[in-house]
Amino acid sequence: MKKFLFALASLMLATQLHASEIGDDGLHKEPWFRDTFKDLSEDLSEANAEGKRLMVMIEQRGCIYCKKMHEEVFSLPEVKSLIEENFYVIQINMFGDVEVTDFDGTALPEKDMVSKWGALFTPTILIFPEEVGEGMSAPQAAVANMPGAFGKWTTINLFNWVLEKGYEGDETFQKYHARKFMEQNG
Repeated sequence: MKKFLFALASLMLATQLHASEIGDDGLHKEPWFRDTFKDLSEDLSEANAEGKRLMVMIEQRGCIYCKKMHEEVFSLPEVKSLIEENFYVIQINMFGDVEVTDFDGTALPEKDMVSKWGALFTPTILIFPEEVGEGMSAPQAAVANMPGAFGKWTTINLFNWVLEKGYEGDETFQKYHARKFMEQNG
């Protein structure tokens, strides 16, 4: 019985250690989120100045898939360091009221911008190139769009495919992921 209680207490402690912080808006918060004015053109310039790729993460309060990503994927040391070292991440609340300015100059509250972009799922991750063409909106400019929760290897491989600029080549992400998955799992 003592072994069982010890195991249960250890499991509860481990779960608490990996629990993600929740902000006043009900969204998960990561130390690598950037607090900006949510002007994507300015954020892109800042990301470029740091040698990083701009990533927008759309989430909502109570999202079980957001929780899964934060607690089971983003908390993994290799995923966390990949993000911290290579991405400039902006969080957008699917139902929020903070103004967001799109690359095309449109300024709307988060909830209206998410609707304009046609994002239906949370989390949704958009990753952008170093340069965005004149008049393009975020979904038009994105080089990768990850709607929903995915596991460690899909996430790592997507991030690496973007960093390697796989979107400019002939190998689609799906083929890249299949190849990398085979290499990673022998």
